[in-house]
Amino acid sequence: MSMVYLVLTALAVISIVAAAATVLIRRDRRRMDSSPEAQRIEAAATRGIRDARRQAHAYQHFNDASGVSALRDRDSLQ
Repeated sequence: MSMVYLVLTALAVISIVAAAATVLIRRDRRRMDSSPEAQRIEAAATRGIRDARRQAHAYQHFNDASGVSALRDRDSLQ
């Protein structure tokens, strides 16, 4: 009986991995046909998201009470 559970578990894991791979392959194929305008817009959006995330991170760390976490993060980058 435990062998049946093992086989079912393996089948479930394989199915999940196959579904994820299928989604990623389809998405990659769809993106290959994008125009230069679409690529430019996507690059600008990615930069905007990255800048917003960086700004939120800085705001969070420099507004804490002690300021220790901001200094620790700054020193870890050097």
